[in-house]
Amino acid sequence: MNRWLLPEDIADVLPAQARKVETLRRTILDLYQTYGYELVAPPILEFLDSLLTGTGSDLNLQTFKLVDQMSGRTLGLRADMTPQVARIDAHLLNRAGVTRLCYAGSVAHARTPVGSSAREDLQLGAEIYGCATWEADFEAITLLLKTLSIAGVDKVYLDLSHAGILSGILADQKLNKETIETLYGLLQTKDRPGLNKWATCLPAKTSEALMALTELNGPCAEVLAKAKKVLPQHAAIDQALAGLERLVAAVSSSSGLEISIDLADLRGYQYHSGVMFAAYVDKLPQPIARGGRYDHVGQAFGRARPATGFSLDLLTLSNLSPLKVRKLAIAAPWLEDVSLSKAIAALRDSGEVVIQVMAGEKVEAAEYECDRELVKQGNSWEVKKK
Repeated sequence: MNRWLLPEDIADVLPAQARKVETLRRTILDLYQTYGYELVAPPILEFLDSLLTGTGSDLNLQTFKLVDQMSGRTLGLRADMTPQVARIDAHLLNRAGVTRLCYAGSVAHARTPVGSSAREDLQLGAEIYGCATWEADFEAITLLLKTLSIAGVDKVYLDLSHAGILSGILADQKLNKETIETLYGLLQTKDRPGLNKWATCLPAKTSEALMALTELNGPCAEVLAKAKKVLPQHAAIDQALAGLERLVAAVSSSSGLEISIDLADLRGYQYHSGVMFAAYVDKLPQPIARGGRYDHVGQAFGRARPATGFSLDLLTLSNLSPLKVRKLAIAAPWLEDVSLSKAIAALRDSGEVVIQVMAGEKVEAAEYECDRELVKQGNSWEVKKK
């Protein structure tokens, strides 16, 4: 038995990479602080019914479950921190105005997500509660783009969608949860033959609108213009298209950004209630980040609150980031010398990395590169280039 083996798709984060992840985490959270976001740290375990409140079945399938030996109730190991943060806003903070919260913590998946090679993520995100207008969605997208820029990822492809469009199309239909999930899968995969067959029991106009969604993807101006022509007249649909148009106009000024719309991209449709967005970058087949509006989640905790935000996996972002990992350091001898100890302490106080080594040994650290050394010159210790 190899005791050093880890479960499938679970991995250690080794030196250098761990430092890079931590540096990014600190820098990004400091950025969020400049926008007024407050840091929260929900527990990694919760009662299952609370953890899954207001979410779709996908999260249930991804959640590890165990029995609490103290209460006898079922616990869940979180697979997503967003519902936890919504609970904190709705039930614990109980504020009347706008609240901005951010977080960073580990999440685990019972199954490896599609397109991923890991079952543990370091989820980082930001949420805005109490603001129902488009400005909050715009701030969330702006903050996401700044997050990616901090990591050195400057070429971003932003894909927009809106849950209100499907809600408007199905407004007069009474469909159960299982039926909606089947429809969601057909739209997500753009399975036109399957969708056409599935929609035969619906009114012709509804069926035609659903089929049209599978082709409403591409450049923003073209998709919005076509959507206004082919989709039925409905207040929810008109409001959704107007909201997307306004967001596109506001976000378009960002440099290094390509924006598109895919009205059939409805991942998390049962979770989201408004605009949805996904950010893609080169060399990664799945989105680096997802976000959108989810106004109904707080209601499940007894307090309806408008909400929007985004989250991403910091480990994935770190792997994509071109930022340098190794830090320059100073090598110093490992001796009992009062003047040496004082010199080392002064250098460390000034922010330098000083690594003490025995005579004849080398510094073996992936995180540091010793380009200088402490050398005794007369009665004092001086830093010299190697």
